Amino acid sequence: MVRRLFFAGLVCLNTAAFSQQIPSGYKLVYEESFDKRDSYDGFTFTQPDKWLLSGGQTGKALEFTGISDYQPPFRSPHTIALIATVAVGSFILEADLLQTGREYGHRDMCVVFGFQDPSHFYYAHIASKMDDNAHQLMVVNEAPRKKISLFTTPGVEWGQGQWHKVRVERTLTDGKIRIFFDGQLIQEAVDASFANGYIGFGSFDDSGKVDNIRLWAPESRRDVCQHFQKK
Repeated sequence: MVRRLFFAGLVCLNTAAFSQQIPSGYKLVYEESFDKRDSYDGFTFTQPDKWLLSGGQTGKALEFTGISDYQPPFRSPHTIALIATVAVGSFILEADLLQTGREYGHRDMCVVFGFQDPSHFYYAHIASKMDDNAHQLMVVNEAPRKKISLFTTPGVEWGQGQWHKVRVERTLTDGKIRIFFDGQLIQEAVDASFANGYIGFGSFDDSGKVDNIRLWAPESRRDVCQHFQKK
């Protein structure tokens, strides 16, 4: 049973049991803790030289060091690393994120999903303060990013040197998308523009680290993403 706490209009999952909340029929289709030298071989990057393996929570983590020179076809994040070996439709994703930039309203990290190509994908922009362009669920669909959030919080506290557990839930049957930050529901949307797609991480303008990625799905497609570049 999912344990939920309700306060101030927000929904939280019990983070101690966070990874146990996996529906029947879902299986672990990908995981990565970046503790091997070739850990990023399964990724493609908008600008590979912006990414490296560095210190993580216990071993190594995947770090991006700042905004990429990559210019997307439509306004959307510049710095992206895609998991290039598996595509999913309905899924649950968990990862540990560390934001390493300065504090300001749009201080962000992004989770990309449903990625078809650089002109068609979703992303969750997780930022310190919410406005129409920040701390929202977004879709890029042959046009600049568009907000699709039905619910979002005022923002998150990234802190300095603090790792945070992020969880993304998406179900194709009803189009629901939910984003959790340290167990708290922070963003929600309903959209069915794209089905199976790739998942990735990055930022619009900032820097950060990703560690301990785990991806569950009832079905997955194994192939190799042809978008962006290998490191």
